[in-house]
Amino acid sequence: MKCYLVRRYSENPSQLDWSQAEVLSDFASPWSLGEAQRTEFRAFWQGDHLHFRFEAWDDTPTLGLGETLKDRVLDSDRVEIFFAPDLTLSPYYCVEIAPSGEALVYRGHFYRKMDWDWKLPELAVKAERLAHGYEVTGRLSLSTLQQLGILTVDRQPMWVGLFRADFSRDASGELQRRWMPWVVPDTARPDFHVPGAFGRLRLED
Repeated sequence: MKCYLVRRYSENPSQLDWSQAEVLSDFASPWSLGEAQRTEFRAFWQGDHLHFRFEAWDDTPTLGLGETLKDRVLDSDRVEIFFAPDLTLSPYYCVEIAPSGEALVYRGHFYRKMDWDWKLPELAVKAERLAHGYEVTGRLSLSTLQQLGILTVDRQPMWVGLFRADFSRDASGELQRRWMPWVVPDTARPDFHVPGAFGRLRLED
């Protein structure tokens, strides 16, 4: 079982030094040929907040052009973080963030029963384009995670899925999709919405 240590940050939260966080970079690409572009995840916790950061190397930036936020995010390169109280995934909670900074937030019940109108309280995200790709940062209230049953009072490790969707277009303009999980599920086709795609996040004491 993969487990990522979320270090406690004791300095000014408005000036997070991400170099002090543990680096998680073992995102796999089990359903596609060729080498995947690098992805890094880092996280801190401080006070009542969980801070997280994805950095994605991307030489084929792709943004969706749909009329709705949902369409735009689902047709974009993006990073994703899922939370679950347990591995029944009934419910589980999903945040998918495009390089534009738009975030698709929804609640799911196994298997793939989605509530697209659900909102995650106190979520703050932003994105920045970089020379080599893009960066996404976010902040969540620990009290909200406790209310949702994701984080226990004694702060046992949380069930979390970390993912990336890396899109490009071939010579004909057809969209090519590469799906990259932190924890590789035992599925023949790409699927992040299964218990086997989740690992643990543990808050440092």
